[in-house]
Amino acid sequence: MAGDADGVMTGQTGRKFTNWAKTFSCEPELFFEPTTTEEIRQILDKARRDSKHVKVCGFGHSPSDIACTTDYMISLAKYRQVLEVDEENCVVTVQSGILLKELNEEVLPKYNMALSNQGAVSEISAAGVISTGTHGTGKTFGIFATHVLEMTMMTASGEVLRLSREENRDVFLTALVSLGSLGIILTVKIQCEPAFNLQSVQFSCPLDKMLSNLDKHLDENEHFKFMWYPYTNGVVAFLCNRTKKPVQTSTSWFWDYFVGYYILEFLLWLSTFCSSLLPYINKFYYSYIYAVPSERVDRSDKVFNFECLFKQHVTEWSFPRSETANVLLTLQEWVRSHPEHKVHFPVEVRFVQSDDIYLSPCYQQDNCYINIISYRPYGKDTPKDAWWDMYESVMLKVGGKPHWAKAHKVNPERFQKLYPMFSKFCATREKLDPQGMFLNPYLERHILGMTPQMQFDVVKSHL
Repeated sequence: MAGDADGVMTGQTGRKFTNWAKTFSCEPELFFEPTTTEEIRQILDKARRDSKHVKVCGFGHSPSDIACTTDYMISLAKYRQVLEVDEENCVVTVQSGILLKELNEEVLPKYNMALSNQGAVSEISAAGVISTGTHGTGKTFGIFATHVLEMTMMTASGEVLRLSREENRDVFLTALVSLGSLGIILTVKIQCEPAFNLQSVQFSCPLDKMLSNLDKHLDENEHFKFMWYPYTNGVVAFLCNRTKKPVQTSTSWFWDYFVGYYILEFLLWLSTFCSSLLPYINKFYYSYIYAVPSERVDRSDKVFNFECLFKQHVTEWSFPRSETANVLLTLQEWVRSHPEHKVHFPVEVRFVQSDDIYLSPCYQQDNCYINIISYRPYGKDTPKDAWWDMYESVMLKVGGKPHWAKAHKVNPERFQKLYPMFSKFCATREKLDPQGMFLNPYLERHILGMTPQMQFDVVKSHL
């Protein structure tokens, strides 16, 4: 990255940011790729002088506009060093731009360590996975941010704060899931554990049987999730537990990739012209691909990760775990009673333990997460509004909260009711960033409740 005549960092023009699903994009005025903390400070100094907003982008896996801005964008892709490894206590300290994929494949194996839990995707930065409340599954496992012991964050003024449960506790609990609105996370200290393999047992059963045995599966397995396949009465469950067994896997290029990926995308594309095909597609793939019992043992991250297939729209909400059966049966009945609206598989169901992080969807509450998707075969959108709207209405009725990284319509008034610490979060954000440097349209809609005209007025006030 070049600098100006005074050695101050300058940004690139003409860069376009697009998220992985290609559902949101933006063209920032300047795009920066700093490699040092001092360069990040210089960018914020320039933003203050120029009255510009600043947003940090990661790998772009968030299926929303949470990272988008037309002012200054910072990529931390080159700010990714491993700073310290405490082998005795299984703790790693890293710069925030490092990808979980790098930790899983290059860093932690050297020290016989592993992340205790993670979501379906590893191509996501440490800062991103923390800031958006990303999660895996397991009755006794919280969101990824619960594994963070300490972090440092640069505020809009250029000050670097050290945050932990022992130091600046309130700011720490606010900043762990803060959507990039408080400052720029610089370093993260993550609690890991000794490296382990996971044994994954996959089986299918009717939805009602799964729901009647839900507590048993949650109690008996460390990491448990299942997928419901609309237009079938079936689910596919995954029971995952730590094991001393050696790696034992088997794959079939024909079934896993040719049929499971390429043919599926083609069939879904055909269904955009003839939607009546979708129930048959769902039934075929459930019966002949996914419902087949299987078992494998592999390195932990390879089991945690899940093939997301091709580009897609995604929405995911969490809600009290006790409402799991009620919600799924309501969704099933809607699909059955609305044959004019077709939906894609799978509906993913996961479980997460409560925590004390102020904007965590699991704040003081054990939750179930349900994720629904609408594929974009060859980049073509498919009708989803009726299914999406119904799902969101069900979530609102049971006190659900949307995943922060994913697109939703919830406003600050609703969040005020859903999050007991929402006002405290907003007060801390205002204190650390009084000029709104780290705001963008997503935050202005969902945190401040600003209309487009109000957003325009804020921009003018910075000029």
